[in-house]
Amino acid sequence: MHPIKLVVIAILLYLGYRLLISDWRKKRNKNADDSASDTTADGAVEDVLVEDPICHKLVPKQQAVRLKSKDTDTIVYFCSEKCCNLFISKEGEEK
Repeated sequence: MHPIKLVVIAILLYLGYRLLISDWRKKRNKNADDSASDTTADGAVEDVLVEDPICHKLVPKQQAVRLKSKDTDTIVYFCSEKCCNLFISKEGEEK
């Protein structure tokens, strides 16, 4: 075989490999997007606003400070550690 034919075959094999890999990555990313709970059908990220129970500010859920309530096993969201600590101290005073 001529060296030019070997080079052409090598290039074609490389391009086929790249196409297969890119198709595999697209399928993997699509599956990951489908399993994510904060994405919409078109792949856009959707963030939910939650209200801080202390200062009543609206905070994006992904950025909020989380605290799992001991009594009800629900998650309470706060705008900052300061509000979280105030909530904990108020819960302690009520008991």
